[in-house]
Amino acid sequence: MEIIIPILICLGIAAVCAIILTVSNILFGVQEDEKFLAIRDALPGANCGACGYSGCDGYARALSEGKISETNLCVPGGDTTSQAIASVLGVEAGKTVKVFAYVGCHGTCEATKKDEKHLRDGFKTCREAAEHWEGENVCSYACIGLGDCAAACPNNAIIINDGVAKIISSLCTGCGLCAKNCPHSTIKMVEDGTIIAIGCSNHDKGALTRKMCTNGCIGCTKCARTCPNSAITMDNNLPILDHSKCTSCGLCVDACPVHVIHKDVFVCDKCFL
Repeated sequence: MEIIIPILICLGIAAVCAIILTVSNILFGVQEDEKFLAIRDALPGANCGACGYSGCDGYARALSEGKISETNLCVPGGDTTSQAIASVLGVEAGKTVKVFAYVGCHGTCEATKKDEKHLRDGFKTCREAAEHWEGENVCSYACIGLGDCAAACPNNAIIINDGVAKIISSLCTGCGLCAKNCPHSTIKMVEDGTIIAIGCSNHDKGALTRKMCTNGCIGCTKCARTCPNSAITMDNNLPILDHSKCTSCGLCVDACPVHVIHKDVFVCDKCFL
């Protein structure tokens, strides 16, 4: 009896606690919004933030609470996800604007290599190296090439080739995580259908660029002067392309003396490999 009585007391206390917890859950428990759960299930779960929210939960919550009505903000999910969300909300699905990642650097190994200090300090990530980026012969705008973007990509759509990141377009879903994790902002997001792209991010003057990279933009402005649609403007020695004005005529590609401007780079994977 000396053993049984304490056991019975413990069981009684456990039973009372279980009853209290059950009643509390019924009275005070927060019930999950079924609409939120349905929308959340329709999203791919990439939590990339391409929709403008912190993650899939934030986007789903905003939709379920009626704060927004756009069903097409999930770029990785595309039109399929937009239609699924629209079905839950009972509205017409919006068309998703597909985007792809593009590396604005096609530099030589000499331009992108880490100097002796980087090698000596043994930096493992682009973020670490960017904080100590130095050396007269190293382009301060170049792809660092340590693979932060590749590590962030959920689709294995990025490889590092000769010290520069390359995008495998057929695997890219446009989530934008690579661009967010690039400390030099070398990776850009461009809309589907883009044909012309600027393959350099260097803002240095031409004379300095030539010392670092034979593939770098020298700021000669020939592309801007050649474009018949005024789709190219110069920003601190670097051409900026307005895709809404670009007709993909290719005249800027032919005019560029250092072949920084590329055409048809999003058409096939071999352009990136």
